[in-house]
Order: sequence, then structure tokens, then C-alpha cells
Amino acid sequence: MTEELRENLPLLSDEEERTIKTLMVLTPDSDNDSLLALGQYLAAFSPVMFMGIVPVKEGENLSAAAAVAGDLRKLIQKHTDRVNLYAKPRIRVTYTPWDDIRVVLAEETGINLLILEWPTQMEYLRLTAAEILSHPPCDVALFRGPFPEKLNKILVPNIGDPHAEAALRLSLSLTYKSEAEITSLHIHRAEQTQQEASTFAGMRQVLDEMPDVKHQNIEEDDPASEILKTSGNFDLVVMGTRAAPTESTSSLGKITDEILQNSPAAVIAVKTKRFVSKEDPSQVGSKAISVLVDRWFAENTFHAEEFANLSKLLAIKQEKGLTISLALPALNEEATIGDVIHATQRVLMEQVPLLDEIVLLDSNSTDRTRAIAADLGVPVYIHQEILPEYGARTGKGEALWKSLYVTNGDLVLWVDTDITNFHPRFVYGLIGPLLYRNSVKFVKGFYRRPMKTGSGLKPGRGGRVTELAARPMLNLFYPGLSGVIQPLSGEYGGRRDLLEQLPFSSGYGVETGLLIDIYEKFRLPSIAQVDLLERIHKNQSLTNLSKMSFAIIQTLIRKLERRYGQAMMEDVNRSMKIVRYEPGQYYLEVEEIAELERPPMLEIPAYREKMGLPPLSTKK
Repeated sequence: MTEELRENLPLLSDEEERTIKTLMVLTPDSDNDSLLALGQYLAAFSPVMFMGIVPVKEGENLSAAAAVAGDLRKLIQKHTDRVNLYAKPRIRVTYTPWDDIRVVLAEETGINLLILEWPTQMEYLRLTAAEILSHPPCDVALFRGPFPEKLNKILVPNIGDPHAEAALRLSLSLTYKSEAEITSLHIHRAEQTQQEASTFAGMRQVLDEMPDVKHQNIEEDDPASEILKTSGNFDLVVMGTRAAPTESTSSLGKITDEILQNSPAAVIAVKTKRFVSKEDPSQVGSKAISVLVDRWFAENTFHAEEFANLSKLLAIKQEKGLTISLALPALNEEATIGDVIHATQRVLMEQVPLLDEIVLLDSNSTDRTRAIAADLGVPVYIHQEILPEYGARTGKGEALWKSLYVTNGDLVLWVDTDITNFHPRFVYGLIGPLLYRNSVKFVKGFYRRPMKTGSGLKPGRGGRVTELAARPMLNLFYPGLSGVIQPLSGEYGGRRDLLEQLPFSSGYGVETGLLIDIYEKFRLPSIAQVDLLERIHKNQSLTNLSKMSFAIIQTLIRKLERRYGQAMMEDVNRSMKIVRYEPGQYYLEVEEIAELERPPMLEIPAYREKMGLPPLSTKK
């Protein structure tokens, strides 16, 4: 993991900091030094809890273990820091060690991984492989050390099933404390079955989007010997175990047993609790996308307050020689536009000159929106009058597209202007990831969205189109974007050299279209999201939300057309029948909602001339 990434990990809330992800069991006779070293690596990713177990045989006095328990308690306390490494309040001295461990797993919220040392703790805890395979209380990892002094190379044998998925996820968490290189090793038989190929299909998609994970594909009928031979070049092997309970209570499966016993590298064998359907193997592989999404969510989700040190942001901006533009789309926002502009100017231009320009892109408002902005010294544009040779369209997307033409910044940000609780964090929260992380090219804001009702604000009731249309459709067709909390948020921005390459939907589909295009062209790590806390704005009517959904679905279909090379939009109905009601009767009203699209701004000659770019070649 890079130094830059380590310094800019997303902040955890108080509740998240109390959620313990991993339970690691220490016992008097185990290789606790190796287990503690493993715990230190895992704690860089998420909290780890150490629990001491001192088993006592039936008939022996529990108090006789006091001295041993005291030594183990001191060892654990020595290595816990009360931040990411936790200790249970006391050591468990017990006749039934496995039952006690299961009790702790039931009592503590959020534990999703149990780590035990193999084979010593298995014997010491009187625990059989069959019991782990039959009734895992959570994902279980069996560790055979010693843990390497320096973790440089991790090997992940990978057939693409949920156990391999869990192994890859665990390997990724280990890289948070190191620059360790991960290699996925897919071994398949010359005559692999359709089921085997289907199982790996989803994992292959994930690996294609992880350029920092190397992938080896080997044809071999004896996978155990190939893994053993390859593991000699690695510090650690992390593998899933597919075994089911058998008559042998001690076996974890032929391949797993052989690797645990004979690998020259340290080994972690992972058994997931997740149910695996044998009837539909294609669904097994397709779920592997969660590895990619979970990793992205952990690394690319930020909090606005991480970037509240505006002087530091300014220093980074000046060091990188960047300029920043804020474009404000508006339509009849006289009630809020003044507060948005004034707060932004005061904090982000006068106190700390982070922004180089603010412009208003008005959609031909009929109220005082333009006058208020002009009085505050903000350049005002009616977007229908910009680039008139391309015609005038209505829609927010049209305003955003044309804002690229009238702004000059290397970074271009957009913030909605109907926000009643506007705070400068809505802007600097977007700037932060773009300045701190060169790999981030596009940033989306997210927030809690209370809904205004007759009795006041109802928490968590906003974002109906997001939850009922946008996110389900993205989960269905673009699962890599399933971790984006609010794909339709109006607060977002990116690097000009990215935005100018993208087509823009002219209407409600602009956010969905941009997100999909950036994902497909620049991949998921180029996108980040930022928690902007709470956003209060005027709520749309159900009819308007229905029209918004209609346009968003059109946009998504257009993207699917390009992906699969099949024309669908020609047969799609562009008119929507709106249900209206008057006292005593319902009636239908037809409205044309054709979600049009603008070409990338880089293809517009006037833009190229303004930016000092050479004309596009007309040669075919």
C-alpha cells in the first residue's frame, strides 16, 4: 500500500471504530509471536480483537491455570493499543474452549473472521476440522506460521468460488501495512467442466479490474503440486478450502492438507460461512465482484472533515499548479442562490483562495436568480445561449456540458443551488480527494437526505429515485458501481482532461451517464465518494420523480447499447403517459421525455480553439 494511500485512509465514525472485524485467539502453547505479527498487519485495515483461551481438562481445578492466564493476559495487554488492536477484558479459563469462543462471537457485534493457529490450537482447543467445516460461526482462517518478518509476496490459489473470494479479500487487507504484491494463481485441468469455467468467470472480471494483482493461469491436473512448487517464491499462501465434512474428522481437504503441511511459505486457509449453491455455479462466480467493490469502498470513501484544513489543501493545490472552477447550475433558485454563493466566496475565495472562479449556469430562470448572482460578482450565463450553433436544449445536463466551455479550471466542480443548509464542505469535500490522490479523477458527494413533510423533516426519507431506480439498475447491469452510495447526487466534479472526453446526457440522466462512462473508460479506482453529512433541499413531486426515472432508464439503455453493440433505443418509447387527477376524475397526459446526448466537449471546434488545441483531423 502506498504512503499516499496510508496517509489518506477514510476516517471511521465512533460506531465503526467500535466494530471489531477480526477475532484472533491466543493460547499459551501457540506461536503467539506469529499470530501477533499477523494481527498487526490486519489491524492496519480494520480493528482486530485478541482473546486469550486457557483450556483446562475436565476434573482439573480451573484455579490451577491462574499463573498461565496471567502470563497470557500480560502478553495481550503488551500488544494492544486500544485503537485498532483490542483485548477482551479477561482471559477465558475454560473446560469448553470452542463453546466459549462461539459465545464471544455471538456477543460481539461485527466480527466476521476468526483466526486460529494450525495445527497447535486445533489440538489444544479440542477442535476438529469437521466441526469447522460443518458449523463455521463466521469465516474461519487457519494460520500456519511462522509469519514472515517482511511480507513482500502473497500467493492466492484461486478457482473463483466464495472461499477463494474470501482468501483474496483477506490478502488485500494484509497489503494495507505493506507494499506486498499479490499473485492470483488459477489452476485448471485441460478438460475443465462448464461448472468450473462458470465458477471462475466472475473472478476473472474482478481480476481484470485489479491491475495491482498479478494473475497466472496454469493448466495442470495436479493443483497441489503446482501450488507447492510455486509457493517457494512467496512469503505467504492464502487459500480457500472447499472441503465439506467427511468421515475423517481431521482433514480440511486433500489439497489444503498438503499445502498446510508442506508449503515452504506461511499458509492461511480460509473457510467462508457463506452458503454456496451447487445448483447454479454461475452465480458463485458472479458474486466475486464484491471483492472489487468492497476494496474500492474502503479505499475511496472519504469524509468531508478529512479535508477541513483548507490551508493544507491550498498548499497542495499550489504545489501541483492546479486551478479550480465551481459551476452552479440553477433554475429559479432565488431563495437559496445567494447563501450558496456568499458562503463559498467568503470561505473558499476570500479566507483561503482555493477556488479560482465561480460561474452561474442558469436555465433561463424567471425569478431573481441571475440578478442575485450578478450582484455578488459571479459571471452569469444562460446556458441556452452558449454555443448557439448547436441549438438550445433544456435540462441540467445541458448546463453542465456547457459549463466546460465557459470555465477554465483544471478541476471542475458542480454543486446544486437549491440547498437550504449549504456549507462550504459541499465544495472542499469534493476538492480533497482530487488534490490528495492523483489516481482519483472523479468525485461524487453523498449525504443523508431528510424529507420535508407537513410535520417537519423526516430523516432518511429522501433519495427515492436513487433507491428505487438508479441503484437497482446499476447493481443489475454495472455491479462494479454498486458501492456508490448516491449516484444521482448533484455535488460532484472531476479533472477537466477526463470530463472533456465524455458525452453528456442533456437531462436527468447526466449523473448516471457520466458515472457509467467513467467506470468503463477509466475503471473503478478513478472514482471516489465523499460524505458531505446532511443535505436539505426542496423535494420533487412524485410525478417529477417518475419523469426523472424515465430519463435515467433511457440513459442506461443507451450505455447498454454501446456495450453490446445492439440498437435498442430505436424501439424504445420516448413519450410517457402521466397520470393526473382532478376532483372526480383521473386522466392521462402525454409528455415527450427524450433523453438526448451531447458529444464530448473535446469534439467541439469552438472549445478546442478556446483551449488552444489543434483542430480535429478530418482524415478518415
